[in-house]
Amino acid sequence: MADWALITGASRGIGRATAERFQREGWRVMNVSRNPCTVPDVVNVEVDLAVPGWEATFVPALREGPGRGGGRVCLVHNAARYVHDEALAMDAEHFRQVLEVNVVAPLVLNRLVRPLLTDGSSILYVGSTLAEKAVKGIASYVTTKHAMVGMMRATCQELVGTQIHTACVCPGFTDTEILREHLGGDAAARASVAARTTFGRIITPEEVADFLYTCARTPILNGAVLHANLGQVET
Repeated sequence: MADWALITGASRGIGRATAERFQREGWRVMNVSRNPCTVPDVVNVEVDLAVPGWEATFVPALREGPGRGGGRVCLVHNAARYVHDEALAMDAEHFRQVLEVNVVAPLVLNRLVRPLLTDGSSILYVGSTLAEKAVKGIASYVTTKHAMVGMMRATCQELVGTQIHTACVCPGFTDTEILREHLGGDAAARASVAARTTFGRIITPEEVADFLYTCARTPILNGAVLHANLGQVET
C-alpha cells in the first residue's frame, strides 16, 4: 500500500525540494506542472494549469498512480503564477489567468483527489507572507494568496468528521528561481532581502520542504496558517 504526495509545480524550487523530501521518506511522488521534475522516479503529469481542460490529462494519471495505492495522500498546492501588476491598472483577462493557476487549479484538484483521501491524508497549501499583508506591484499574487488562506479554512470546515487535515504554510523570502529572477543577480539586493529576516539570511527550499513534510504527518495543525519566514523584519 503506497503513500503518495501529489505536488503541483514540483519541477523547481520549493516544489522540487518537497518532492525530494517526501520521496526520501518512502512516499511515491507525482508532479503536476508544465515542466518535468528531474528527481528520479517522480511521476510527471505535464499539464498547464493556466489552461482549462488540463483535467483530461490528469485524471487518467491519477487513476494509474494514487488511485491504485490505497495509502495516504498528501496534496500539496505549490504552483503559483507570480507577475508584476497593479490593483488599479490590471485588466480582467490578466487577472483571470492568474486565478486559474493560483486559485482555480487547487479547487479542481481538491475535488478530483478527495475520493482518494484516506485517514491520515492531508491537503497542504503553499501560501506566502503576502497571504496576510501586501506590497506594491504584485496585486494579483497578493490577492490570490489571500484567497488561498480562505480556501484552506473552508477546506478545514468541509473535512469536519474525517481523519484528513489541512494547513497553509506561508514561506518568507526563499531562495527559489522566482526570487533569483526577481533580484536579477544583484548581490546588494540579495543582501537587502537577507537583512529582512531576524536571522539575516534567506530561507532554503529544503527548509520549507521539511516543514511541509512535518505538516503532512501532524494533524494537530489542522486549519492552521503557519508563517515560515525566519522572523521577518517589519518596516
